[in-house]
Amino acid sequence: MAESRAPKGRRWLALAVFVLALYVLVRAAETPQDDAPRPSKAPRPGGSASAPSAGSAAASPPAAGAASYDPAAYAAAVRTWARRTGTDARLLMAILYNEAYKPHTPAFERAWQKYKPDAAFGIANMHRATFDQIKRGRDFAGRRWAELPDDRDLAIEAEAWYVHDLAARLPAARSTAFGENDLLALGYNAGEGNMLAFARGAEPGSDARSYVDRLHANWGRAGRAVGTT
Repeated sequence: MAESRAPKGRRWLALAVFVLALYVLVRAAETPQDDAPRPSKAPRPGGSASAPSAGSAAASPPAAGAASYDPAAYAAAVRTWARRTGTDARLLMAILYNEAYKPHTPAFERAWQKYKPDAAFGIANMHRATFDQIKRGRDFAGRRWAELPDDRDLAIEAEAWYVHDLAARLPAARSTAFGENDLLALGYNAGEGNMLAFARGAEPGSDARSYVDRLHANWGRAGRAVGTT
């Protein structure tokens, strides 16, 4: 970011403090203030990122307003949209794990967007311009970017079509050690132009390389979540 001239470490510390304070405020606003008994929470499906066995019923994902969030709870939607868009379900799930670094409650996302208007929305962290671009001519063309925090299926649908579009633009001849999935993840994170530059051999910066490292770290549990190896 170029908005501040303060030393980088100090800027990140200030940002971390702000995010923590904002999250505490949002959680406090969402917490019921009465003393009425509350129903106990049902355990999350499987208790981990492991997927249900083939042929078993898909577990119901948690509500969008739930504080805890496990991408594996949305494995059914990931498999559905991967199939409809011709994309790799494991890659879509690994990207969701990469993007699960921040709270995804609608209240938090909207509060953060007021502080940072160009912030991304939804569990796949999509920016407004990207969403508006990829929805053209598709079944969700009438949907709005502002709906992403509340509709996680829409967020996955948009993610899948974005990966589909990036794959269609990825050249067959490439001068890089990065594999196709790495390049598509880099495109999802850094945009099509950077993806094409990396495919031509440009060296990614530390943020982009960290994104690929996290993709590799999440690859195993992403595969377990969607039932692949």
